[in-house]
Amino acid sequence: MVLKIFFPQCCNRADSGLLVGRWISGHDSAVVLAVIHYPFIPGQVKQYVQQMQTRSGVELSVLGSWSLPKEGQEGMESFLRDLSTIFPQKRWLQISRQMGKTGFICNVLNRDHDGESAQKVKRKKKHEDVKGDEGEEDKEEEEEEEKVIFIHYEQRKVMMSQLHPIENGLQDPKTDSPSELRQMFQTVAQSQPLFFMDKYDDGPLKSTHWQSEGREASIIVELLKQASVPLCLLVTWLLSLWTWICNIRIFSLYPFCFLSSKLSTCVQLSYRTEHMRTLSSPRPAAGHTQFMRKANIFVSFLVDVALGMLLISWLYRDNHISMLANTLVPAADHVAKQLEELLQWLMGAPAGLKMNRALDQVLGRFFLYHIHLWISYIHLMSPFIEGIFWYGGLSACLGLTFALSLLSDMVALLTFHIYCFYVYGARLYCLKIYGLSSLWRLFRGKKWNVLRQRVDSCSYDLDQLFIGTLLFTILLFLLPTTALYYLVFTLLRLVVVLFQGVLHLSVDFINSFPLFAVGLRVCRFYRLAEGVKFRVLCDEPGTALHLLMEINPLKVSTVVQTYRTPTYSCYPKDSWAALVKKLFVGELIYPWRHKTTKTD
Repeated sequence: MVLKIFFPQCCNRADSGLLVGRWISGHDSAVVLAVIHYPFIPGQVKQYVQQMQTRSGVELSVLGSWSLPKEGQEGMESFLRDLSTIFPQKRWLQISRQMGKTGFICNVLNRDHDGESAQKVKRKKKHEDVKGDEGEEDKEEEEEEEKVIFIHYEQRKVMMSQLHPIENGLQDPKTDSPSELRQMFQTVAQSQPLFFMDKYDDGPLKSTHWQSEGREASIIVELLKQASVPLCLLVTWLLSLWTWICNIRIFSLYPFCFLSSKLSTCVQLSYRTEHMRTLSSPRPAAGHTQFMRKANIFVSFLVDVALGMLLISWLYRDNHISMLANTLVPAADHVAKQLEELLQWLMGAPAGLKMNRALDQVLGRFFLYHIHLWISYIHLMSPFIEGIFWYGGLSACLGLTFALSLLSDMVALLTFHIYCFYVYGARLYCLKIYGLSSLWRLFRGKKWNVLRQRVDSCSYDLDQLFIGTLLFTILLFLLPTTALYYLVFTLLRLVVVLFQGVLHLSVDFINSFPLFAVGLRVCRFYRLAEGVKFRVLCDEPGTALHLLMEINPLKVSTVVQTYRTPTYSCYPKDSWAALVKKLFVGELIYPWRHKTTKTD
């Protein structure tokens, strides 16, 4: 039988007094939380322990006595031992420390059914004399089997840390009973009211714990706490006004609803609105997970706004907006010229390939006409481009994510002609692919059963086979020309999608990255604990074994994975194999972000 006593390091040199703590249910262990110094009145100690138990919700009790010999206190140890009759407990710990030694000596008084106490010395001890009597040998074996292990812990770190479950098949704390270590962490964390009494209080009791030398306070923090209430009320009122505007019936019509679901700026605006609702909630965080989520959102919002202000300071300094606006129209003309040269190359004999000249000329002129329309549109909008950039740059005051989302929407509008080329080529190519596959089944005597979604056997007459052969031959010889145009414009479209994907990933990274949690892991690693490790602190003869408990911090990768904020994912829903299949058969690939794909 081993008795484990979790003892705070701050109480190693405390004055003699009573040990206040908790016995861990289901385990042969005790957690010492504080030492109440002598002199004291037992009635006041009982009343104080009951008050702390009501405030904290922890089953606190007087575990025993603590004795540190000093001059003029020779009979203190026997006086504290007699207090076991005033504080009735099944076990009474009598811990003492001798001058010049690091280890403690622990005597345990067990109370029997008749109310009498029997003393058992639980300490690792070597017997000097070996007696031949069998009764004495049994007593020595019993004493050797009963041991006490002192586990020293740093009370402040344990109180502020959060023990995480290790994902390796161990017991789940939500379904199974909490482990001994988890109960110990919860006991220290929930006993914060016990640590409010320091040496500057005028009360009749004095105690030793991690905060007994005085509590740290900040005037700035207290002022921020007082100002947070009206600020939250103001933000809540503004959000309710914004929600009322968004719920106007005209915005629920098809064009507005469709655009709001496809534009990245609208998606980011709704996302930030949800974040502000979470932050402005007057109710405190229900648990550690909700607190960390609020803290991560708040820090992410501050960093986002700070980066946006840096972007604004760069845009509106040295006339950078005018430079960007003056560069846009020549860049659009250059892109249009390169597209025209590409189409002229495709309308000839690209790479020595012999195309269908009639279809090649039709497709080439069709795409050239769209390019001329697009250039005319750009030149028509050129007087307003600088104003659009100037007012659009102000969106960065809401955060860098808004500026990046607006940039993504502007890229989508400026490359709309490339998107049209891609859609035209993909639809034409897809039509021919599905036509060839259907006609190929005709040659094999098969057909596609729409109702059962499978291929069934079918018999065709001669006219059907003749018409199918003609159509198959026409589509087969026209396929290379269509496939070449589809390949070229698909590559151009993938370049645009790749650039937009980088912007969306940047926005999602800022929105979801747990900056507060990673900062805790770097600056105060003990706040996020994965487990603990022990090392031998003292193993002196005649004293119990002393271990030092150190917190094992959570890995950075685990911190990011655990506390990452859920976002509206911009990642494609299809796998790489499905994406390649879509490109091969000519199905459209939409890079838009869907508001319903909220992932963790």
